[in-house]
Amino acid sequence: MAQERKNTDYRPQGFSAASGGRCAICCQVGYETFDTGFLLGYNRCGQYRVREVCEHALRRGVEPMKSDLGYNPTIKELPVSERPRERLLNYGVGALSTAELLAIILRTGTHDENVIRMAQRLLVTFGGLAGLAKANTSELAAAKGLGSAKVAQIKAALELGRRMQLQSPDERPQIRAPADAANLVMSEMSLLEQEQLRVMLLDTKNRVLATSTIYKGSLNTSLIRVGELFREAIRANCAAVIVLHNHPSGDPTPSPEDVAVTKQIVEAGKLLDVEVLDHLIIGQQRFVSLKERGLGFG
Repeated sequence: MAQERKNTDYRPQGFSAASGGRCAICCQVGYETFDTGFLLGYNRCGQYRVREVCEHALRRGVEPMKSDLGYNPTIKELPVSERPRERLLNYGVGALSTAELLAIILRTGTHDENVIRMAQRLLVTFGGLAGLAKANTSELAAAKGLGSAKVAQIKAALELGRRMQLQSPDERPQIRAPADAANLVMSEMSLLEQEQLRVMLLDTKNRVLATSTIYKGSLNTSLIRVGELFREAIRANCAAVIVLHNHPSGDPTPSPEDVAVTKQIVEAGKLLDVEVLDHLIIGQQRFVSLKERGLGFG
């Protein structure tokens, strides 16, 4: 027979049996019989909060905890169905949060912080996955709990994701809209700390042949030699090009200088019989098509 429960003042509002309480000591779920200990609620981020105290524990003189800060459950202490790796295998990667996926890569936490909490802290500290990708190895190594092995694991995982986006399928990627070109370079160019100008070379069916970096530094009409921009295009005998450059500030709004450079490039393309399909400015996970806005294209 289930034992009675006694509510405490530490129980959050809205707590109910459906929230899946768990005893910190016997690890039983719900409102069934408990041997002793505190009944706690688990919420997939790895944190336990005091919900109720077992009546049996109260009779033995066990006082309810006023804070969950002193209790740090390890991943092994979590129910199997709630461990990130097992959840991935049972339900697929789509069922996991970003923190849980990062926790699988990190594998272990520290003595005072389980790996899910560590993953959450890192995402907050660095501003999400984009911040982790942008941080160098020294910056990552300075974070609590990250040694050289964990830093290498994070960087390797992010690099694999980047390469997967850049890798061509069985046939070369075909550009049908500005977003197709932007998505091929967004993951890398949005993280660059310095402005770069690149040219995407296309064949007669707008399939990508290659992407070349032409300039590094501020985009300035006085510095850019348009002939250099088309050199690779002529060498590859490509039919069209898409010009790409990034704004390290994250704001892809075109500047007057961007529009002026675009006009020069479009005019040169007409003389060389190489169509300039577009000029894309890459910001922080967003982009602007100058052709769609009618800027620099007569």
